[in-house]
This record gives sequence, structure tokens and C-alpha cells, in this order.
Amino acid sequence: MVLPIYAYGDPVLRKVGVEIDKDYENLTQLIENMQETMVNANGIGLAAPQIGKAIRLFIVDTSPFEKDEDLDDKERDFLANFKKVFINAKIIKEEGDEWAFNEGCLSIPEVTEDVFRQEKITIEYVDENFEKHTDVLDGLAARVVQHEYDHIEGILFTDKISSLKKRLIKKKLDNISKGKVNPSYRMKFPFLKK
Repeated sequence: MVLPIYAYGDPVLRKVGVEIDKDYENLTQLIENMQETMVNANGIGLAAPQIGKAIRLFIVDTSPFEKDEDLDDKERDFLANFKKVFINAKIIKEEGDEWAFNEGCLSIPEVTEDVFRQEKITIEYVDENFEKHTDVLDGLAARVVQHEYDHIEGILFTDKISSLKKRLIKKKLDNISKGKVNPSYRMKFPFLKK
């Protein structure tokens, strides 16, 4: 089932997610719904807070990058098959030089900005079967995971841009929270006047 994505300004996007266990109610269905919602919105990642749940769960699917001509073959091949569920994730190390990439977010439609992030991460998490993993990721895979991880920490990509850029997009962000945007997918706006 395709769920509405919560828009910028909703308090749930600012909550630090709580850990869950394998008995979390309807977890398998929730993950399936999140995957459908992400695909429907042409996203490459979706975190539980974006569908109104302040829990430590996010999913990624970077397969749309497999056609990106700016990437080398090795990275394209990796991204083509990088589809994962991250539960109770914890980034334990970020390293390498910071690099800029133009990021967007399904909760903040029609806004993209260059965000600086470190190039390599080590992350611990459990998958949908509650099997433990430790992954070392770099490049775009690391960036997508960092972006989604921020969501379960109550952080948005707009928090990582300069105060000048924040002032320049303030009106756009206000309009998003009031529902004055036309995304191609269902959204829930915190300040929409009925």
C-alpha cells in the first residue's frame, strides 16, 4: 500500500527514532508498504519518520543510479543492486574527505541543495530478519545511507546547508509545510489549511 509521505514541518521528522525489536507490529507489511511508497515517489531511500513513524528503520534502493553516466562502471554495478533494509542502525565511523552532492528529499519536494558529507562510513544494523551486519560503504551508497540515517536522528538535509542558503529557501520550505507544492505522490502537510 502506498502511504502518504510526511512533509517538511511535521514534528515527526524532528524526532529521534526509537529502536524496535522483531515483534514490532506488522513489521513485514510496514517494510513492503515503505518499498511501494518509495518506488511510487521515484525515491532511492525512505525512512520511517517520513511515513509518520519515529522508529529506527529505513530502506534504500539505489538502482536508479545504474544509468548514471557520470559514475564509473564499478560504482554503477554496485548501485544497481544496492537494496537494503536498515533497522536500529548506528553509524560507528565516518571518514575521508567531505564532498558535495546535490541532494533532495521526498519530504521536501522541489528543493535540492549541495550537501557536504564524508565519503566513507561504517554502519552497524540488523536487516528485516534481525540478522546483524556491519557494512563499510563509500561514494553514493554511503551518501544515500547517511541521508536516510539522518532521518532516524531527526535531521534533514536542509540542516546541513549554509545559513544563507537556508534563508534563500525559507519561503519554499514554508510553502511545502502548507501544502503549496504539487508533488507526483501523496503527501501529508502539517499546516495545510482545509
